[in-house]
Amino acid sequence: MGGWTIVGDVPNVSKAVIIAAPHTSNWDGFWAIVFKTYIGMDINWFVKDSMFWFPLGNLLRAFNGIPLDRNKAHSAVSEAIAAFDKSEQFYFGLAPEGTRSKTRGWKSGFYRIADGANVPVVLAFLDYRGKRLGFGPTLTLTGDKDADLAICRSFYDSIGGRSPEMTSPVVFAS
Repeated sequence: MGGWTIVGDVPNVSKAVIIAAPHTSNWDGFWAIVFKTYIGMDINWFVKDSMFWFPLGNLLRAFNGIPLDRNKAHSAVSEAIAAFDKSEQFYFGLAPEGTRSKTRGWKSGFYRIADGANVPVVLAFLDYRGKRLGFGPTLTLTGDKDADLAICRSFYDSIGGRSPEMTSPVVFAS
């Protein structure tokens, strides 16, 4: 697929929050769309609402993009949880950094969504160093955020983003 190697198996769960890290480039979104289309997985995802201009907005909606007003991002968690509650099968993907820029750490939204919807978190990735993308382990949250993040940190430690200097640490930003 475009010179990339697909790694890992499609998760064997009917619902999950799928996180993809590190998110350091606009190309991440492009390759994520190519990947989800290639494997035929119906993954929904938030996109900043400013991206929904014609004709790009139509294309984003066709690939299950959901506009997110970052000024009202506090409602995003409850919207995502409600979407899980309405569906027999639902996958929701997001980048835990919330931006391509380097931050103090990850946002906690993915954790709060998975916890609130009582679904696992699938660790997905785009490794530009090895030109690999795919799925890693499926994490059932324990409620111990530090222990759960330690698993994420260990997994993503060897994954290289397109702009490695923009990789955010795998800790919850305070």
